[in-house]
Amino acid sequence: MTSVSPGAVLVLGGARSGKSSFAEGLVRSSGLAMHYIATGRAWDDEMRTRIDQHRARRGPDWVSHEEPLELAETIATVAAPDRAVLVDCLTLWVTNLMLDNRDVSAAFAGLASQLQQAPGRIVFVSNEVGLGIVPENRMAREFRDHAGLLHQMVASMATEVYFVAAGLPLKMKG
Repeated sequence: MTSVSPGAVLVLGGARSGKSSFAEGLVRSSGLAMHYIATGRAWDDEMRTRIDQHRARRGPDWVSHEEPLELAETIATVAAPDRAVLVDCLTLWVTNLMLDNRDVSAAFAGLASQLQQAPGRIVFVSNEVGLGIVPENRMAREFRDHAGLLHQMVASMATEVYFVAAGLPLKMKG
């Protein structure tokens, strides 16, 4: 078993940047039991295909938990000293919160509280959406702002932060 420090890791990147594969590698190399919390919802055939591709790439060694909304509660249930938990992804979670008219600030506070006490290793994947142009509509701007604030919060609590572009990870913290 590889020795890893407990705590949170944040892996950011753009669409198809390689961030999920990189995060999966971090979890695999930990030597801990591998758990996967999927926040995505299969709204259409294209999203179902993406979810199926992620499942196939991971293989049967992962224990999967599908939870689009109650992320903090799921982490409380799944995290353990002998486990590495991969959460993929935070921006899909934000989308789900917004579409269900949830209190985004309260959900973020719940996640922050859980991160302060969660045992084991938790690796978060998220899309960096704040590098482009200012979105033209209010909901898209709110989404971008929520994602940016969530990334700052998780990064401040994480022991390691990576940015992945073109399949190449850049270690930003830790």
